[in-house]
Amino acid sequence: MTRGEWKAKIIRDAFEHPSFWGHLVTEAFDQLRTDDDGLVCGEVGRWAESKYRLIALYDELFSTGMKKKWDQRVYIDLYSGAGHSRIRGTETRVKGSAVLALCVRNPFDKYIFCEADNALLDALKLRTKRVAPTANIAFIPGNCDAEIEKICAAIPRASTDNRVLSLCLVDPFDFGVKFQTIRRLSEFYIDFLVLLAVGMDANRNYDHYVDGNHPKIDEALGNIEWRQRWKTFHGGRKRFREFLASEFALSLKSLGYLGVELHQMKLVRSDEKNLPLYYFALFSRHPLALQLWDDVLRYGTDQTSFTWE
Repeated sequence: MTRGEWKAKIIRDAFEHPSFWGHLVTEAFDQLRTDDDGLVCGEVGRWAESKYRLIALYDELFSTGMKKKWDQRVYIDLYSGAGHSRIRGTETRVKGSAVLALCVRNPFDKYIFCEADNALLDALKLRTKRVAPTANIAFIPGNCDAEIEKICAAIPRASTDNRVLSLCLVDPFDFGVKFQTIRRLSEFYIDFLVLLAVGMDANRNYDHYVDGNHPKIDEALGNIEWRQRWKTFHGGRKRFREFLASEFALSLKSLGYLGVELHQMKLVRSDEKNLPLYYFALFSRHPLALQLWDDVLRYGTDQTSFTWE
């Protein structure tokens, strides 16, 4: 067993204790909701609560497990939002991904938050001052695709005596992420936690994307060869979302990431009509990360709020 494998085993064994998971899951559930602080916040569906719980759980594992193995741990949120969200149709408010990452027990050494909406970014700045006034945060205003070089410049430089590992959350509203942004970030040692919004978007705009030669999916997957593969894919239009999720995983694999199959992702459905919304997946170059993500999905899924597949 190599030194790296031995360290991974220690981390893995520590996270397999039932008492650890019981405490961590309970904490994630209890700390998700928050009060109205009077600042601007986004609006999300009820299913987002479970999404944020999974994010919170993995943030905790990543920040704690990698603390002694890396000199600097960086958290990047490409669509950071305002830090709080309101559940649509209710007055319930929950912490968003940026605030959840700031609240881990072993904080990241640096945070990079990118947000295109100035009002949301201003609210996030105020919330971060309240939650983590001493945190090292770089705020990047604008679209993450357009500002990718500023995001990359904010990542600490790695060297032989400064090992840097980043976790990047990619949580767009639709399947509008541009793969060139992912490719640029992959030049660093970085894991991606990605929301693949292929459900509603792909179904509503299928004809537009496939027959109309719209470039959106070309840009999201980073290639045009998917079109030929789709022509020979068996299953028809109803399986288009599965095809896109698999294709995205294939694109990440071309960058040196481990292969991820559909059964290693989570398909999230709406709580109202049980419609498929998106796949949630982790992409890493190290198998330990995928093992921990499997644990997060197993222990952290709350099936009382909506249906998972």
